[in-house]
Amino acid sequence: MTQLYNKNSEIEKRRQLRQNITKAEKLIWDKIRNRQLENCKFRRQYSVNNFVIDFYSSELKVSYRN
Repeated sequence: MTQLYNKNSEIEKRRQLRQNITKAEKLIWDKIRNRQLENCKFRRQYSVNNFVIDFYSSELKVSYRN
């Protein structure tokens, strides 16, 4: 079975997106990191299949892709 999540082939792309965060992403990230929202863990630049999702919470089943 092919792994759909956080593929190794997307590592560099995700790293680059994290390093070049937009002002809007920075504002959101500052509010949701360290379990500040609903006491849930969020991840940045999480890849699913061929997409890179800006923010992802497996606990809430919520994601946002710009």
